[in-house]
Formats: sequence, structure tokens, C-alpha cells
Amino acid sequence: MDQPVKLSCRHVWKVFGDNAEKLFTNGATPSSQDLLSGNYIGAVRDACLDVHEGEIFIIMGLSGSGKSTLVRCLTRLIDPTVGEVLFDGQDLMKVSDSELIDMRRHKMGMVFQHFALLPHRTVLGNVAFPLEVQGEDRKTREDRALEIIELVGLKGREGYYPRELSGGQQQRVGIARSLAVEPDVWFLDEPFSALDPLIRREMQDEFLRLQNVLKKTIVFITHDFDEAIRLADRIAIMKDGEIIQIGTPEDLVLSPATDYVREFTRGIPRAKVLTARSVMEPAGQGACPETTADDARIETLVSRAADMERGTAFSVTDSSGAIIGQLPREAVINLLSDTIDDADASGADDT
Repeated sequence: MDQPVKLSCRHVWKVFGDNAEKLFTNGATPSSQDLLSGNYIGAVRDACLDVHEGEIFIIMGLSGSGKSTLVRCLTRLIDPTVGEVLFDGQDLMKVSDSELIDMRRHKMGMVFQHFALLPHRTVLGNVAFPLEVQGEDRKTREDRALEIIELVGLKGREGYYPRELSGGQQQRVGIARSLAVEPDVWFLDEPFSALDPLIRREMQDEFLRLQNVLKKTIVFITHDFDEAIRLADRIAIMKDGEIIQIGTPEDLVLSPATDYVREFTRGIPRAKVLTARSVMEPAGQGACPETTADDARIETLVSRAADMERGTAFSVTDSSGAIIGQLPREAVINLLSDTIDDADASGADDT
């Protein structure tokens, strides 16, 4: 990616157990057998990643894969056993406790699955609370809180208490609270998994709308691959504490690095993942009555393609609007057909 690195980790391990640091004496790296024989739990194993400014970086895996532990290491809510965590190039392992607290208050926003709202405070009071902790005067913090409340679609409910809100509205309050401090990096740990499917989809839409406005650097945890491919710029898949593969949704589906990744992504409709850029042909062959951005997912083009004449194509444009290729109508229709066939085959496998 062209954007600078905002957050990274280098060879981070988190091993739970008595005196786990001894496993790394003189630069040693423990094996799985070392961990088992010593009754240690290798929650995160040799994790390396870079999160670029302005991207949505999703960490995913099954329960127990280490994704939440890794994010807690990235924020130093728990300390890694060994390794480096770099925030704007500064090693968080070397900052003082007071410096770390200040960074959390001003540069990090966090949203978790459980909303943890203060029941005795109104929406306004909950959203303004982080600014109160920072020492902002009442007018300043409430003016800022009201701006964020409107941004997340809760204007008019600032006087409500959490018990008077739906689950989706409560999660919006949690999101608003985390944004009140205008964080540089926004951490979200399965923020929508406790919501029912319809509200979850609505919150994903809201999340994407907010990101289009705010352009935050985001680290997002989920175990739902459908959610990941809808939201992510890049995805890291974890298994047993290790990062197995990092890539775009297309990379993971088209070029899985291991059988585990292949199985993890099995059954994902290709039209949901592939973009116009990945399927396009060189420009200049046939009529192009329609235009599409190069990062548009194929599934979003299906209805438009159905209304086009046979033999026509989309002109594919880059972020500057320049035409970089074309996408035949038939390629879109064929990918939709492949998706339906894959779904039928998956359904047959399940019976």
C-alpha cells in the first residue's frame, strides 16, 4: 500500500504461564512441544504485521485463535511476552506507564462486543465521559459529544439512558464514545457479534459510512468472513496463535496460502470478493456504455449488467477517473452463474 505504516508489530509472542520469559532466553524460540511440556499457552506466536494509515485491517479466526489477545498486545492492555509494538514508529514496550495512558486517552479508540455503557449516565454523559477523563470543561466536552452523537445517527436521543435504547442504538453509543477523543487508531473487537442479523447489517453500513467520512486507521476483529470481506481492505487470518496469511479478500480466496485458509474461505461467492480490476480486460475491445470503479465488487454490478446489451462492457476507471480497462458484461454474468453453482454445490455438500 502507498500509505505510511501507522501501527505494526514485530515477532510478538504472548505466552501464558509461570516465568514464560525464560523460553526466550538468548533469543530462543519455543516449539509447540516446549509449550506443551511446560504447561504454557502460546496465545500469540511470532506475530508480524503492518497496519497502514487509513486502512481497515481485519484480524479474524475461530474462537481461541488468538485474535483478541493480539489486539490487546497491540494496545498493551496486556504486555507481550516478547516482541515490538510500534505506534507511529515508537515502541510501546519502551514507553512509561504515564505515556501509555496518555496515548490511550488521546490516540486510541476502543469498541468491544459488550457495550459497557454507564447505566446511570445519559447518551450525552456516556459519549462525553472520555473527554471528562481528559479534563475538558463541561461545555467543550458536551459540544463535542453532541457532534459525534449526530454523526452516529442518535440526534434527539442524547437525554436517553442506556436501558431506553435498543441493542443497535447502544452499540452506536459505544462507537460514539470511542470517537469522542478523535483517535488516531480505532480498535474494534467483534463489535457487532451480539446483534441480530438485521441490526448487524445496519451497523456494518453505518460503520462504512463513518469510515468514508472519518478515514480512520482501523483494526477490526471478527470471526465472520462475510463481515470481513464486506469491510476489509486487508485481512489477517489466525490459527492457534499464528498469523497464517495476510492479504486482500481477493488474495485469500484466489490464492490461499494453506489448506486451512482454503477451507476457511470455502463457499465464499467469488462475485462477492472479486473486483472489476481483477477481472477486467485491456481497454479498446467493444462498446462500453457503462463505467465502474476498479475497486467495485462484481456483485454490485450484476443488476446493471443484466440491463446491458450482449457484447457490451463496462469501462473500468481508477481513482483519478482514467480508464484502465474494460469489464465485459458476459464476465459479470458468468461470475454470477459460478456463484449460484458454488452455492448449490455447497448446499449439496451439507446434506
